[in-house]
Amino acid sequence: MKNFLEFAGAGLVLLFTMGASRAAAQVPVPVPVLAPAAVDTAVPIIVNAVKPKPKVTGLATFEGYVMNVNTLQITLRAKGNDLTIETFPLSEAASARMQQIVDKGGYHYGDKVRVEYDPQSMKVVRFKGKPSKAL
Repeated sequence: MKNFLEFAGAGLVLLFTMGASRAAAQVPVPVPVLAPAAVDTAVPIIVNAVKPKPKVTGLATFEGYVMNVNTLQITLRAKGNDLTIETFPLSEAASARMQQIVDKGGYHYGDKVRVEYDPQSMKVVRFKGKPSKAL
């Protein structure tokens, strides 16, 4: 009997708490509605605009190892691909500079060279690399 009274008391407490919360949930509470402030869409602020790097010249580059060189042309094997071999004729200015290098010993097989050439005519405009020492 004692257990029954405890169970019934707990049930009544539960019933009253649920009833009270249900009643509170059903009573509508007036919520003050505030008029929204005038919202204006702002223009985005540009901190640093991305500027493309201007191409100084329309020259293409080729890096490779020397296979053959003379004052009129240079033959290179590509740096990353051993099967790519390119032969470039030299422009007049590059030919004059190559003559000076050949007089000092010149480029030898395997020297690393970077050439800048005109893609239409394939003529070397500039080249850079460390020539071998004279024999």
